[in-house]
Amino acid sequence: MKWYEITVETTDAGIEPVCGALTGAGLSGFSIEESRERAAAFLNESALYWDFADMDRIGADTPCVKAYLAQLPENEATLAAAKAAIARLRSLELGFDVGTLALTVALRDEEDWANNWKQYYKPLPIGDRLLVLPSWEEAPEKTARTILRLDPGMAFGTGAHHTTRMCLEYLEQTVRPGAEVLDLGCGSGILSIAALLLGAEDAVAVDIDPVAERIARENAAMNGIYEAHYHIKTGDVLTDAGLQRLIEGKYDLVVANIVADVILRLAPLAKGYCKPGAPFIVSGIIDERLDEVRSALRNAGFSIEDEKNAEGWNALLSRA
Repeated sequence: MKWYEITVETTDAGIEPVCGALTGAGLSGFSIEESRERAAAFLNESALYWDFADMDRIGADTPCVKAYLAQLPENEATLAAAKAAIARLRSLELGFDVGTLALTVALRDEEDWANNWKQYYKPLPIGDRLLVLPSWEEAPEKTARTILRLDPGMAFGTGAHHTTRMCLEYLEQTVRPGAEVLDLGCGSGILSIAALLLGAEDAVAVDIDPVAERIARENAAMNGIYEAHYHIKTGDVLTDAGLQRLIEGKYDLVVANIVADVILRLAPLAKGYCKPGAPFIVSGIIDERLDEVRSALRNAGFSIEDEKNAEGWNALLSRA
């Protein structure tokens, strides 16, 4: 099937009225490209949750709204209605700049947007013992590795990124049979699930994103791990006192694959969650923030035992 790609050029202020006009014409599910300035402002407001962004690749020179409509005879009326709705919007005095409202229609071939990314996600051996296996791949007939089945969905963590891979390598070294593990910022659940497959007895996984809770639970079940040994909590561990009390305890191992700003604030909390001598594995640290994280860990009472670096990303193995 082919699809009409309907693009309306506008301004940041015009995005909402353009979406309203197209919705009134019978379209839905828009792709929105904001200006570079607005995208950069959003990133600055949420700077706690990221460390690096290529500002040259965010936003657009001209903000626009895109909508898609199947090229079918019965949809020609909707296409005409969309053109008419934008023409009406162009004639209105809204009191603010909405740009040219130039509308273009291009014909696109159908693509499997939901599954195209899977061609880039393949079985991944990590360290000496693990094989991260996408849920849609067949397990190899003969392997001595522990298989971790995973479907990351919309949550971070496939094992392919250096930050996750380095954490998994440290987990191989540090997980002991019967260990209790705390995973702060669990994403897809890959680290806490790996810890359980490597011999840990119990794991608590925490993430600020409710989507991560569902995906981590599904990934755990895919590996034969259920609620008796895997406990997933949602919330901001930095600010939610109730969540802090809910997960309080002394763990044999704590891991946090997040970003430097969160690790800086998390270090004192993590020290309280660790048994004496317990490993605290942190990752997601760019080169420019490494010294800050080292200092924060030492100030919180951790000793740094080992470091890994890959293409500008760092992971640290420390102990309480």
